[in-house]
Amino acid sequence: MSIQTRRQRERAERERLIVTAARELAEAEGWDAVTTRRLAAEIEYSQPVLYSHFKGKDAIMAAVAVQGFTDLAAELRAARTGAQGTREALVAVAERYTSFARRRPALYDAMFTHLVDLPFATEEAPAPLREAFGELLSAVEPIAAEGDDAGLLTETFWAGLHGLATLMRSGRLPEKGHEPRLALLIGHFAGG
Repeated sequence: MSIQTRRQRERAERERLIVTAARELAEAEGWDAVTTRRLAAEIEYSQPVLYSHFKGKDAIMAAVAVQGFTDLAAELRAARTGAQGTREALVAVAERYTSFARRRPALYDAMFTHLVDLPFATEEAPAPLREAFGELLSAVEPIAAEGDDAGLLTETFWAGLHGLATLMRSGRLPEKGHEPRLALLIGHFAGG
């Protein structure tokens, strides 16, 4: 192993440490608690070391978001492929998506609520973003009617899921109505 290889590995490990610490701190105390000073103390490195990896908190949050999309894509894939039938796959993906938002609120916020410097809906979007959307598309595409634009239909379904998750998490929609609302959304997309 060369010295350069070791340094690259150590750099990657520090980067993972920073992202993991930010994610854990945000989940425990919210994104306002995540500062470069606090992260430096948490990981026992100086602030300049953090800045040698990331330009600041926004860049760290973007890295956390990309990691979150990797997790979301895996969860959606497991839900979709574990379901029997087209409608069941749509239901499983919808339930898993909204469950993800509820179980991991700070991560979800980094991915979808906070302004992060990530390109969405373009070829430049990081692979995990495209993969997560691809899992939604794979669940929605089979229910698309002839002539429907499956991409637009998927974006609309995603917007519905996001709206339900966000409004319920903020207390604007009561928790007790989540399942009936989700059933209505799926019913309008999948018929029945």
